[in-house]
Amino acid sequence: MPTPLRSLKASPMAGEIRVPGDKSISHRALMLGGLAVGETHIDGLLEGEDVLATAAALRAFGCAVARDGAGAWRVRGLGVGGLHEPDAPLDLGNAGTATRLLMGVAAAHPFTSFFTGDASLRSRPMARVAKPLTDMGARIVARSNCRLPLAVIGSADLLPIVYTLPVASAQVKSAILLAGLHAPGETTVIEPQPTRDHTELMLRHFGAAVRVEALPEGARRVTVTGQPELVAADIVVPADPSSAGFPLVAAAIVPGSAVRCPGIGINPLRSGLLDCLVEMGADLTLENRRIAGGEPVADLVLRHAPLKGVVVPAERAPRMIDEYPVLAVAASCAHGITVMHGLGELRVKESDRLSAIAEGLRAAGVTVAVDGDTLTVEGRGGAPPGGAAIAARLDHRIAMAFLVLGAATAQPMRIDDGSPIETSFPGFAPLMNALGLRIERA
Repeated sequence: MPTPLRSLKASPMAGEIRVPGDKSISHRALMLGGLAVGETHIDGLLEGEDVLATAAALRAFGCAVARDGAGAWRVRGLGVGGLHEPDAPLDLGNAGTATRLLMGVAAAHPFTSFFTGDASLRSRPMARVAKPLTDMGARIVARSNCRLPLAVIGSADLLPIVYTLPVASAQVKSAILLAGLHAPGETTVIEPQPTRDHTELMLRHFGAAVRVEALPEGARRVTVTGQPELVAADIVVPADPSSAGFPLVAAAIVPGSAVRCPGIGINPLRSGLLDCLVEMGADLTLENRRIAGGEPVADLVLRHAPLKGVVVPAERAPRMIDEYPVLAVAASCAHGITVMHGLGELRVKESDRLSAIAEGLRAAGVTVAVDGDTLTVEGRGGAPPGGAAIAARLDHRIAMAFLVLGAATAQPMRIDDGSPIETSFPGFAPLMNALGLRIERA
């Protein structure tokens, strides 16, 4: 059942919030644990619905996946090429990352795997993943526009390929690399712009040979050597920088606030939002920098300061594609105009996020414009009017972004359904309320 929520103007926010584990790394830790030989122990795993769907899928593939405590999980893997045919369709719920990466895993096994999900996931095109996997020797049978439900008919004799991504996408890159584990020789992905590299880092952590080479104009060549024996390796999952964006922006738009987010992943290929906030004038400090589980992390402290409009270049998009909804919230409260270029990928996320952001901000009294893949937000220089009812479109980030906006608006903001928030940020409302937000059932 839908869970309508509203957020009301907040007093200064203060305190520390421990956001959930990184969703991207959590998915990959489970999958590579399932493809390794031995038992992998994972600490800090995100226990949102998307990641739990990945755990359930791995069980369906024959892996032993168990929870030992809060965020503590173990996976007994079956080795590269050792998964079993699922007895039933794999229901991935709302998890696009899980679906695309597991398609790469399934493509390398000589059986048929069926994928489905919720209404949002069934509406998203999967052709950009299906094309390279088909080139490698798998077969994909799907609905029109390559939408779920679909079947991956795998092969034990995949061919290595050299594939140039038409659009920078860490999910497509990762699906190809995971399939390439099973192909003899080298499988190479050429990406026009660097995307998050969690798959490459974790493949090395489990014993695979991965080579990354810089190319002209910022492109990269990523190569994995096939048919390795992956060995179980423990993983510590850092806190999710995408989730941290919500309390950080809330503090940035509520005068007098100061919020601390410990243990946040600061991988430079995920730090686009932090760069934008600093450029906008946010008082952001990174403390206690360190390495955890092969990933750089730090404690982030943000104290309120006036924000100003900025121009966000298109080449930054791969480093912050999930953070544009909450960046647009910050822009709506800034002094001046913020222009965000290169947002085409937002149209094929959990919802058409570009239109959802624009429509929601307009309803809240903010002047916005969309021109192709560019979003322009005219900041109010303070609190927007608010008082709008927002259709979250089954999209967790749209829901959270507009609840954060409600902390600053003169009138409450409402969303029609907050239940999708559980996919990535379990306990979002009570955790944010502990800082001083006012989120309640509508």
